[in-house]
Amino acid sequence: MTETRIGYSTSQIALHWIIAALVLFQLFFGESMTTVVDAAEDGAAVSSGDQALGSAHYWIGISTLALVLIRLLMRVVSGAPEPAESGPGWMRIAARGSHGLFYLLLLLTPIVGLLAFYIGDPWGDIHSLNKPVFVVLISVHAVAALFHQYWLRDGTLKRMLSPGRQAGPSRL
Repeated sequence: MTETRIGYSTSQIALHWIIAALVLFQLFFGESMTTVVDAAEDGAAVSSGDQALGSAHYWIGISTLALVLIRLLMRVVSGAPEPAESGPGWMRIAARGSHGLFYLLLLLTPIVGLLAFYIGDPWGDIHSLNKPVFVVLISVHAVAALFHQYWLRDGTLKRMLSPGRQAGPSRL
């Protein structure tokens, strides 16, 4: 038996927004890691700012991976609310697919980044390919959340802003 939730817990919400902030940081400042790696390969000097951001990229990637694993464990242990029932069926399928892709990217991107750091090519190129996928996925996710909030008015966005209560055990 798992728990069915009416909304997300405070911990689940906090992890969502912390992971989102870390991913955005990586997207905005991740090029510094490329600068550091390219400079190391060329034997060139690198600025202290790029060095610091490159180091931050490494540690934030590891932290993101750890937090995503914790979030997935919490989802297994605590459950998650049922998806919104509003909108057509294709929308629910798209939401489920995009959330699955998010988790896949959030797990694989840091792992591939570590492979790039310790092994090198082709892993760095593969790691870099995830950036545009993340940008598109985040954009679609944000637009969908706003669509649910302001067009469908189904409370989907509120579930990730305000903790909901646990509904009790359910059989799966």
